[in-house]
Amino acid sequence: MFEKEKLSQLKASRENWEEKVLNKSLSKGPESKSEFKTGSGDKIERLYTPEDVADIDYEAEIGYPGQYPFTRGYQPTMYRGKNWTMRMYAGFATAEESNERYKYLVNQGSTGLSVAFDLPTQIGYDSDHSLAQGEVGKVGVPIDTLKDMEILFDGIPLDKVSTSMTINAPAAVLLAMYIAVAEKQGVSADKLRGTIQNDILKEYIARGTYIFPTEPSMRLITNIFEYCSKDVPKWNTISISGYHIREAGSTAAQEVGFTLADGIAYVEAAINAGLDVDTFAPRLSFFFNAHNDLLEEVAKFRAARRLWAKIMKERFGAKNEKSMMLKFHTQTAGCTLTAQQPDNNIIRVAMQALAAVLGGTQSLHTNSRDEALALPTQDSVTIALRTQQIIASETGVTNTVDPLAGSYYIEAKTKEIEDKAMEYINKIDEVGGAPKAIDLGYIQKEITDSAYQYQMEIESLDRIVVGVNKYQVEEGAPQGLLKVDPIVGEMQKKKIDDVKAMRNNEAVKEKLEALRKACEGTDNVMPFILAAVKEYASLGEICGVMREVFGEYEQAVLL
Repeated sequence: MFEKEKLSQLKASRENWEEKVLNKSLSKGPESKSEFKTGSGDKIERLYTPEDVADIDYEAEIGYPGQYPFTRGYQPTMYRGKNWTMRMYAGFATAEESNERYKYLVNQGSTGLSVAFDLPTQIGYDSDHSLAQGEVGKVGVPIDTLKDMEILFDGIPLDKVSTSMTINAPAAVLLAMYIAVAEKQGVSADKLRGTIQNDILKEYIARGTYIFPTEPSMRLITNIFEYCSKDVPKWNTISISGYHIREAGSTAAQEVGFTLADGIAYVEAAINAGLDVDTFAPRLSFFFNAHNDLLEEVAKFRAARRLWAKIMKERFGAKNEKSMMLKFHTQTAGCTLTAQQPDNNIIRVAMQALAAVLGGTQSLHTNSRDEALALPTQDSVTIALRTQQIIASETGVTNTVDPLAGSYYIEAKTKEIEDKAMEYINKIDEVGGAPKAIDLGYIQKEITDSAYQYQMEIESLDRIVVGVNKYQVEEGAPQGLLKVDPIVGEMQKKKIDDVKAMRNNEAVKEKLEALRKACEGTDNVMPFILAAVKEYASLGEICGVMREVFGEYEQAVLL
């Protein structure tokens, strides 16, 4: 970016500054720390100058928005043309109550819905299963049959909204239910817009709501890719998630490296299943965390976008530019929320949301101040939504594209994260790819080590968390938290009984048997799941068939 002669002059002037200005200042008083680090623990230099970006080729590595390698964003005008989708993650108690919350959020200006499912739903059990006891409706909405999905989206026209569903192992079933509800509304599948998370590899790595072993899980994912490319073309068929990897304790570079390694595995699986890369890759999307270190996070998003573009073009030979575009949703960091002084979380979330916007996110969810204690109340979720609206309407950061580009620090940090992430991808390639690295426990161990280091820094006061290890105050018991009535579990059991009493049970049996045969063979299972869903077969019944055919995954033991 700079001529050698000019860099030589800059080096001399910097050395002169250090000798005559900096050293004089340091002689009067030292800096507050012996070493400054990013949120990920990487060293931060005192000053960044053109010397730190001398090796960066502007056009090849930074370039222009809407143009390869998309470092500055995948849209030429970014937020000057359209703001990001403002999604508020919601779902609790019953489908009826969750439906009310969705309608409230839409009325308050939310531009997309994001469905949280309860734990039994996430692992493919109906609410009347013994393992579901005490968990129904607690961390999301329970969806047992198509009837629940009909209630959940009652009065919400599915051709008018974009819906994100945070579901992984049983993603095919919930997507089928969504398609069936749309049909009942008179909306054809080709009009539907939204995303299913559908990222099982990160469940093995960081989250744990898996059901099936890796091979059949990958088959289900590629079946969805194939089905949607033909029948639901506007749907994002996977949201490859670094969010939970970061929540488990990874660094920023690990979040990028491990997430893109998972993305590589999905692309390879789809190609091996006979799909053309440019057929399915444009509908891939990603999901990242927005952590506390604002500038590091901005650089992280830019690095991820650039690295994915290079991977898709150079490794997979993608020809369609849309196949090279890393489109991503961001959620503010749940792991940074504190139960102590919960109002402080409003400020944390605002800074994290700002990082996501400065980094060029396409969609954003802001956590609520009370989520370290309970599911968010209506008041707290309103503040979280208003945070996004204020950033969009009042701060001015949307007025120009990629406003931090050209910062010596931002560009140097973007390159550093890209290089470190690529090192992790290369290591994962060496052991045989992401599924193999997961089975070996390599990725899990790297994250565990980083999480341990982070916690040690908090306990030693090397890392300050306001209200937790510094600036504490006496606090009373929290008031006004949202509580899910335990009777919800019994209500769901009755709903299941009522559905089974009204449905055609012979037809359900027939559709489940057809699904079993499809699972045992090589057919795409999506049409068979959709057929079973339309007969009101339950989530647990459908997943039960697949459990019998595919088996269940056993997590690797880390030594």
